[in-house]
Amino acid sequence: MYNIVIYLYLCGVAIASIFNEKVRKMWRGEREAVKILRQKVDPNARYAWFHAASLGEFEQGRPIMERLRKEHPEYKILLTFFSPSGYEVRKNYEGADIVCYLPLDTITNARRFLRTIRPEVAFFIKYEFWYNYLHILKHRGVPVYSVSSIFRPGQIFFRWYGRQYGRVLKCFTHFFVQNQVSKELLSTININNVSITGDTRFDRVLEIKSQAEQNSFPVIDAFVGGSGGPCRCFIAGSSWQPDEEIFLKYFEQKKDWKLIVAPHVIGEDHLRQIIAMTKRKVVRYTQVDANAQPSTLNSQLRDADILIIDCFGLLSSIYRYGDVAYVGGGFGVGIHNLPEAAVWNVPVFFGPNNQNFHEAQALKACGGGLEITSYDDFAEKMDRFIAHPEEMQHLGEVAGNYVASQAGATEKIIRSVGL
Repeated sequence: MYNIVIYLYLCGVAIASIFNEKVRKMWRGEREAVKILRQKVDPNARYAWFHAASLGEFEQGRPIMERLRKEHPEYKILLTFFSPSGYEVRKNYEGADIVCYLPLDTITNARRFLRTIRPEVAFFIKYEFWYNYLHILKHRGVPVYSVSSIFRPGQIFFRWYGRQYGRVLKCFTHFFVQNQVSKELLSTININNVSITGDTRFDRVLEIKSQAEQNSFPVIDAFVGGSGGPCRCFIAGSSWQPDEEIFLKYFEQKKDWKLIVAPHVIGEDHLRQIIAMTKRKVVRYTQVDANAQPSTLNSQLRDADILIIDCFGLLSSIYRYGDVAYVGGGFGVGIHNLPEAAVWNVPVFFGPNNQNFHEAQALKACGGGLEITSYDDFAEKMDRFIAHPEEMQHLGEVAGNYVASQAGATEKIIRSVGL
């Protein structure tokens, strides 16, 4: 049944690729993956394979990749992605020797892929459970680890109709899960090769913070400083239209606050949409000369109220400039990366679709994260922060302390794997 579904999905992707650019990139990339491997694979090398669905999972796997590269240089690293949003951003990642798409999980693709790369160890990040790849890896005796995985009662593995597919979990050598609930759920289907290590993403955001504190961002410095000295700054990361409609409306009349907006979708249509939502002066990051003299930068940004980050790679480092942060996606697909904002000691707002995000529940519980359900809800909470800045600062410190307390998953995993 699984293979029938995969082939139907394959047909659907082929058709959708005609009409959708993102799907077309994925379709083309998957077909070219084995060709890329045949060109780049060193037949005499030993390979460690890391697979991440997209960019978020890559960030969870990255600390392990970099530790492995540093401590075990005898391994070369293969990094694969399923989604274009991961591959297109990280296809030139220098921490891996080869980066490519993972061909769809047909038996033929899996055999050909694994015959080409012959990995000695494999790491699947968070939600990746590809039936054919995993069964072939097990048959070949390759150790396979599930990293930063998290399980919930509603998943197919724990339903009566999903037990057959659930056998795929038996292919893993070990699970490094985020929480106790995941461990207990796995035990209900007789899977006990499980350790609670937490989320490697916390290690990654702490590393980003350490690196970013040594770097300067002249454009952001000039924008936040302004002609009248430093001002309050609200930073929205990975925002979607429902998020933007809320915070842009609120800050329309708050002239003593500046906004930095890093939308999830960086496309001209969306950028024009954001600009049309506000009457305040908007500047796009890529339209400012970052190499200009400070006086020139100050002149360019003197009257700007909103700075749109219309490029990738900056967001996680520039949350440092915020007094309050907002992480988008909670009114749709689900919230994005909360720890990369909270690590900077700022309280973090997010939308209501957060029940399946462990870090959101933890931040809400300690007070460093604030769920909002509407414009009025956001306005009420933001008004309180403005009236009581000491509370805003305190909850920011609570958020930062929570992130710091979660560090250490990478060390636990590396030590347990024992490479």
